[in-house]
Amino acid sequence: MSDAVRDEKTKRKAMIIRASIYIFGLHLFAGFIGLLFLLGSRHH
Repeated sequence: MSDAVRDEKTKRKAMIIRASIYIFGLHLFAGFIGLLFLLGSRHH
């Protein structure tokens, strides 16, 4: 396997890992915001 092909696979793997972390983080953040809205509406 040439270095170019290996480099492509490494870049793709890093991109997938980074995207997964961003997606997980955004869902966590959205869940937190939803929880704030839920608690706020219960208080009213």
